[in-house]
Amino acid sequence: MPKIKSHRGAAKRFSATGSGKLKRNNAFKRHILTKKSPKSKRNMRGTCLMADADCRAVRQMLPYL
Repeated sequence: MPKIKSHRGAAKRFSATGSGKLKRNNAFKRHILTKKSPKSKRNMRGTCLMADADCRAVRQMLPYL
């Protein structure tokens, strides 16, 4: 049987936790960092969980996640 291809752009951006929730990187951390406060830059480090409203679209792009 043919298999569904994963959306390669989404596969590089999202990953699953052990319980099946989706992780993502924080936005607004690439450039124009001089005007952002150290606290906001520190809080943008690492990953966070995706909102429930966005999970359905990502799960359609990543069927085997």
